[in-house]
Amino acid sequence: MSIGKLGVVGAGMMGSEIALIFALAGKQVLLNDTTAEALQRAMGKLEGVLDSGIGRGFWAEEDKPRALANITTTTDLGDFSDRDMVIEAVFEDVDVKGEVFKTLDPILPADCVIASNTSSISITVLSASLSDARQANFLGLHFFSPVHRMKLVEVISAMDSGQAALDVATEACVEAGKVAIQVKDVVGFAVNRMLFALWNEALRLVEEGACTPEDIDIGCKLGLGHPVGPFELMDLTSNTLNLQVADILTDAYGDRFHPRPMLKQIVAAGRAGRKSGRGWYRYDENGRRV
Repeated sequence: MSIGKLGVVGAGMMGSEIALIFALAGKQVLLNDTTAEALQRAMGKLEGVLDSGIGRGFWAEEDKPRALANITTTTDLGDFSDRDMVIEAVFEDVDVKGEVFKTLDPILPADCVIASNTSSISITVLSASLSDARQANFLGLHFFSPVHRMKLVEVISAMDSGQAALDVATEACVEAGKVAIQVKDVVGFAVNRMLFALWNEALRLVEEGACTPEDIDIGCKLGLGHPVGPFELMDLTSNTLNLQVADILTDAYGDRFHPRPMLKQIVAAGRAGRKSGRGWYRYDENGRRV
């Protein structure tokens, strides 16, 4: 089965860019959020992403109108009744995601493949919000930020995920230019477990006064070949979200993932990262570091 019609629930940074990569691949994408204003903001940001990518040679000029024409927006999940695949990309909370799946269950076609873009929550736990008949078609697709640049996607199989659904979702991601790796349903999956271990050690170094965040970022980029440093990445993905995921990992695995005091402090101080204007670094109104 080839995916032609795709739905994305949640028009934040992740959801909107997931919609974009599939639109660029020629899929007809329906992008949902709770308000028309949120959808308008998302489409405006996608125009900026496309303009930036064209300027850097990622896409051709003609790709912009084609991609935007392939994205339709809606505030009504009832419009998803003809979708071949739906990807949920809402707030990282099991109850919030669960409500989305309960709403979608009576709406979607019987053979629709359903995926969550969660970065840490068990796919098997999320599948419990769907009827038994749908659970074979449910899986996880963990994209990485920024989605239009990062090539990787983790394809996560829940306890009852069927191979057919995994194959369909994997092929759709490959068509959208991604490289897929297969991961079993363990909390945090593969990459985030490695990443948060690295972040905790980076935070310890700063707490000990051994290095500054900027020194560590430079060290990881020039010494380890990382495209961005850990503190730059924390600011990009949101320190608030990172603390939330660290708590989820701690619940699953114990103290080895316990969030560092400095991360708790920076979140309590309201320094969420680039989107708030300040995290480990300061940013201007356009999100550029100052």
